[in-house]
Amino acid sequence: MAIKGVLFDFSGTLLRIESTESWLRATLDASELAVADEEFRHYVAELEAVGALPGGTPPGTVPAHLEELYATRDVSAELHRAAFTGLSREVALPAPGLHEALYDRHKTPAAWRPYPDTADVLAALKERGLLVGVVSNIGWDLRPVFRAHGLDRYVDTYVLSYEHGVQKPDPRLFAVACQALGVAPEDALMVGDDRRADGGAARLGCAVHFVDHLPVEQRPAGLEPVLALLD
Repeated sequence: MAIKGVLFDFSGTLLRIESTESWLRATLDASELAVADEEFRHYVAELEAVGALPGGTPPGTVPAHLEELYATRDVSAELHRAAFTGLSREVALPAPGLHEALYDRHKTPAAWRPYPDTADVLAALKERGLLVGVVSNIGWDLRPVFRAHGLDRYVDTYVLSYEHGVQKPDPRLFAVACQALGVAPEDALMVGDDRRADGGAARLGCAVHFVDHLPVEQRPAGLEPVLALLD
C-alpha cells in the first residue's frame, strides 16, 4: 500500500473548539449581558451537562424528544442547528436569544484553535506530494475557519456531511472524498478521533489512524505519528 491521500476529521483532530467557559463568556459579552460569577459557573456546568457545545463534551443522555434529531444532526444545516439549540434550550439561560447566539458563536474562527502540530503536519504532507482532504460530520461551512487560521492552503478538498446529506460512518462520505482527490480508497489514510464515525472509512478499504480528542494544551504532537506511518 502506498498512501497517496490523507483524509482528516475536523473537530478534535485538526482543530478544537474553545472551552464552554470561553464560549459562553464571548457570547454574553457580544450580547452585552452581565451575570454574576456564581450564575455564570452554573450556566457553564449546565451547558456542559447537556452537551450543548458542538465539538465539546457530548451529552450524557440526550432528552427523549431530541433523540432522533440528535442522531441525524449532521445530515443538514437545519437539523444541526435544531439539535444543538434544542440541547441548549434545556438550560434556562438569562435571555432567550442566547441559544441562537451561542450556536452562531461556535461557527466563528475565533471559537476554534488548531492543535500545535496541525499546520506543520499538513505542510509536511504537501511537501511530500500527498493530497489532503477534510471529511467532517458538520452542519455548517468550516472553510472560513481554515482560511482564518492559514490552513486552507494545505487542503485539496472538503467533504462536509451536511452538503451531501450523508454522515459518517457511512462509507459513502469517504468515497466522495476519495473520488474528489482522485485516490483509490486503498491508497488513502483516514485520520480522526472518533472510532465509530471515522472508523467507517475502513469499510471502504481505507487505512485508519486515530488520535485523542483532547484540549489543545494536552495534545502538542498528536498528529506527528501520521508522518511516521507514511515513512
